[in-house]
Amino acid sequence: MDVKRRTAMIVGILYIIGTAAGVLSVLTTQPVLGSPDYLAMIAADNTPILAGILLVLTMGFALAVIPVILYPVLKKQNEVLALGYVVFRGALEMVMYIAMAAVWSFLVLVGRAYGGAAAADVSVLQTLGGILRESNDSIADILVIVFSLDALMLYVLLYQSRLVPRWISVWGFIAILMHFSTAFVHMFHLVEPGMSAAVDAVNLPIFLQEMVMAVWLIARGFDPAAMKTLAVRS
Repeated sequence: MDVKRRTAMIVGILYIIGTAAGVLSVLTTQPVLGSPDYLAMIAADNTPILAGILLVLTMGFALAVIPVILYPVLKKQNEVLALGYVVFRGALEMVMYIAMAAVWSFLVLVGRAYGGAAAADVSVLQTLGGILRESNDSIADILVIVFSLDALMLYVLLYQSRLVPRWISVWGFIAILMHFSTAFVHMFHLVEPGMSAAVDAVNLPIFLQEMVMAVWLIARGFDPAAMKTLAVRS
C-alpha cells in the first residue's frame, strides 16, 4: 500500500473514530445534562459525565489530526485554504472540545459538592450549575460555527481537486450550510422548545455525508488522476 492510499485510509478511519466518540459522548451525557435534576444525578453517579469527557477529548484529538495529515495533499490545490483548514479544525475546534471537557469537569465538582451541601448552599450550587450548563450550550454553538467554517474550506478544496467524487463534495457543502444554520437558531432562540428535535434532524445530512466520505476514503482512496494532477503542481 502506497503512502497516498494509506493517508486516505487513515483519514477515513479517523472520521469514523471521531464521529463515533462524539455520538457516544452525547448519548452518555445528555440524559444527565438534559435533566432538571442534573446536579443530583451527578452527585449520585458522575460516571456518565467523566466518560463524556474522555469521549469528547477522543473525538477532538481524532478530528484535529485529520487536517494535519491532509495538509501536504491539500496545499497543492490551495495552500491558504489548506492552512486555514489546519487552523480551524486542527486548533480552534480542538480548543472548543477542551473547553467543553473543562466545563463538564467543573460540573462534576459542583455535583459532588451538591450531594453533601447544606440547605443554605444548595441555591448557590444550583446557580453555579446553571451557569456551567449554559456555558456548555454556548460552547456547543460556537463549535458548530467553527466546524462549519473548516468543513466549508475542506469541501471547496475537495471539489476543486476532485480527490473524491464531486457529488460527495457538493453533498458536504450543502449539508454543512444546513448544520451552520442551527447554531444561530439555538443562539437566538428562534425555535419553539417542541421543535428542537426537528432542528437537530437538520444535522443528519452532514453526519451521513461524513460517514459516506469516510467509507469511500477507506475503500477507494483518493482519485488517482486527481493525485497526478496535484503532483504536477508541486
